[in-house]
Amino acid sequence: MIELASAQEKVLRAVQQAAPVTVALNDAYGLVLAENIVSQEEVPHFANSAVDGFAVRAQDVVSVPATLRVVDEIAAGGVPHVAVGAGETSRIMTGAPMPSGADAVVMVEDSTEGKTPGEVVLSASVQVGQAVRPRGDDVRVDDVVFHVGDVLHSAAVGVLASINAPHVSVVPRLRVAVLSTGDELVDDGSPLALGQIRESNRTMLMGLVTQAGCTAVDYGIVRDNEQALEETLRRAASECDAIVTSGGVSMGAYDVVKALLGRIAHMTWMQIAIKPAKPFAFGMLDAPRGSEAQRQVPIFGLPGNPVSSLVSFELLARPALRKMMGHAALHRPSLLAVADADFLRKTDGKIHFQRVIAKSNSDGRIHVAPVSQQGSHQLAASALANAVAVLPNGDGVLQGGEVRILLLSDLVEGA
Repeated sequence: MIELASAQEKVLRAVQQAAPVTVALNDAYGLVLAENIVSQEEVPHFANSAVDGFAVRAQDVVSVPATLRVVDEIAAGGVPHVAVGAGETSRIMTGAPMPSGADAVVMVEDSTEGKTPGEVVLSASVQVGQAVRPRGDDVRVDDVVFHVGDVLHSAAVGVLASINAPHVSVVPRLRVAVLSTGDELVDDGSPLALGQIRESNRTMLMGLVTQAGCTAVDYGIVRDNEQALEETLRRAASECDAIVTSGGVSMGAYDVVKALLGRIAHMTWMQIAIKPAKPFAFGMLDAPRGSEAQRQVPIFGLPGNPVSSLVSFELLARPALRKMMGHAALHRPSLLAVADADFLRKTDGKIHFQRVIAKSNSDGRIHVAPVSQQGSHQLAASALANAVAVLPNGDGVLQGGEVRILLLSDLVEGA
């Protein structure tokens, strides 16, 4: 058997970051920047009010209450019509441009109507610049707002929109072919015959591929027929950037996937010292794309048991796909948690990955408890797990001890 770290290193060493592309900003969410972003504009483009209130000269409200004459009203999107002079003010809305002469804003909550129409009484003094957003307060011309390798999450995309960057150079989102293999699989809703099972791995993997930031492309179920499988794999290689298969990578006599890939691709077959997900296949399939030179498309051959398929994807395929898309953080977050139950195991030379529910508790620590069933075929029992406990070779961890986990999704709120 091969150690997990060695298997991960072998896979990651074999894959390369994709070449940069330029995409529209609306298509850039979640992608990694391939160039620095230098602003050509200031944000905000003009000095504006941070609150609804009255634009004033700070010197006119040193002594309060102060009665001032309202000379203008400025809405967001509007423009000032007159300057503010001594003893004067302009009613102003949040985001509206500051009028000439004014240097601060008194909040509307600190105002009352004056006795004379057109006057307002202000009850709060302000400092110069108070409640005013200066021009360029957030971004200035020539600022490097984002760097190569930054991930464009929601706020970052919003910033790019604010500086008028409609297109960006990024590492592209991968198109990943997903398929399941086996004569026993059914996905058409028909009654099950003896020996048949409903397809679930492909459906699950489509979601996992999407969560990894890729575009999942469904290539369906491929029967145990070498010609059909070869045609599907070659088509997938010509249309996609990577291929994820489920089933047919163990030592069985009827594993058509193994026989075919051994013939048409450059494959490595691994028995990894982990439980579940010991069998794993990885390799490269040569494939042309139109007029381009021949490419090598990575193939991740995952085991057929659903929980094994999930664990294998998380530990081996997902990090490689993220490397290809330029991410620096390849693996799931690794955290220490408190075991709320015994995590016992037998010494067998393997790392065990037990599916758990991880909760953030009132003591400020993460607590974990195992799901009810841990069999590699028992996907239903694992469906709500949001983490896996990592149990090195040995006897396990007793209740109350510390256990390392890989966080797969958001923490659950605990007691």
